[in-house]
Amino acid sequence: MVRVRFAPSPTGYLHIGSVRTALFNWLYARSQSGVFILRIEDTDQKRSSDVYLQEIIEDLKWLGLNWDEGPFFQTKRFDMYRSYAQGLLEKGLAYKDGDAVIFKIPDEKIKIYDLVHGEIEVDNALIDDLVLMKSDGSPAYNFACVIDDIDMQITHVIRGDDHISNTNKQVALYNALGVKPPKFAHIPLILGPDKAPLSKRFGAVSITDYRKMGYLPQAMINYLSLLGWAPGDNKEFMSAEEIVKKFSLKRINKTGAEFNQDKLRWINGEHIRKLTTEEFVKIGAEFIKPECGKEWFREFSALYHHRVKTLVEFKEEFDIFMSDEVKYNEEAVEKFLKKDKVSDILSITKKRLEAISLFTKENIETEARALVGELKIESADLIHPLRVAVTGKSVSAGVFEVLELLGKEKTIKRLENSIKNISK
Repeated sequence: MVRVRFAPSPTGYLHIGSVRTALFNWLYARSQSGVFILRIEDTDQKRSSDVYLQEIIEDLKWLGLNWDEGPFFQTKRFDMYRSYAQGLLEKGLAYKDGDAVIFKIPDEKIKIYDLVHGEIEVDNALIDDLVLMKSDGSPAYNFACVIDDIDMQITHVIRGDDHISNTNKQVALYNALGVKPPKFAHIPLILGPDKAPLSKRFGAVSITDYRKMGYLPQAMINYLSLLGWAPGDNKEFMSAEEIVKKFSLKRINKTGAEFNQDKLRWINGEHIRKLTTEEFVKIGAEFIKPECGKEWFREFSALYHHRVKTLVEFKEEFDIFMSDEVKYNEEAVEKFLKKDKVSDILSITKKRLEAISLFTKENIETEARALVGELKIESADLIHPLRVAVTGKSVSAGVFEVLELLGKEKTIKRLENSIKNISK
């Protein structure tokens, strides 16, 4: 049975690269009806934090990357590491240097068959001996990693390219312990648009940050699966279930995958559109925590459901309706409010809207269309300035639906303020 693991260190938040590693392990386990194990590599006690640990666990749960075994903590396994180190000492394969235990790296060439990169050969005669146990009694990374993988019966080690340099050392340890190494698959690093390793400038922020930016977990799973892997049919919009059915280590690319924020945003928008209205209302309410009537919020959500690509955009639209003051886009003001006769058109429009007793989108539109005919102007000459006057932007949902949701009192007040500002 396939057994894979994700082994984060609780020394920081989960970033895109780490989550993609967790995802590929999870996808492979699910595609092979295998086991996905969560292991916490917390031997760096100075830098490890329970805050980071809880955040890592919460992020994995939010993404739906459920594990089958664990979490296991390396700090609770020190006795096992010491036992293995003692065994190597007794066999003469390691030696003491003060309180530290050092492994004698054999002078031999190590051949590794990587499931992504093919055969890799390294001459271990060119590297130094390997620390197993540090003088403070804690295990070194390469040693603890190997012992854990043996104990947990890991069959496949799927990790980033940056770990290739550790593999020959770890294989030497497996050989010394008389254990067949697992299969290795080193996945390409994620690059920024500048082709350099991903940095904060180009998306290397934590998953928690993306959650706060209004991205859906299913969109993150969808997009991250495409960073270094291809389904083979040029399909990009997929559910986790679809990805699991198509996932194969053979289709992982050898070269770095470029992170594209615009593409992530597009995929997120597609996943938002796929939600039912009720699902979107629920998710939107959880994100915004609105202080308004449920029915009004449902109508607002239905109006903007297919117009936003992130929940932050959705909140920005919501804030426009809730705010007492309109934040005007300068470009929109110059283009649509500073034109000749706009002030007069809006003044007449305000009076006609004040006269509407039942302030519905149908009645608002009827009055607006009639006014366009009476003034002998184009519809755009009224609708565009009206939209900017009440929302501050040149783009919104249908202006008549927007006015109805704003309500008569707020609409009139915004028109009055806008007319005053135009005349200044």
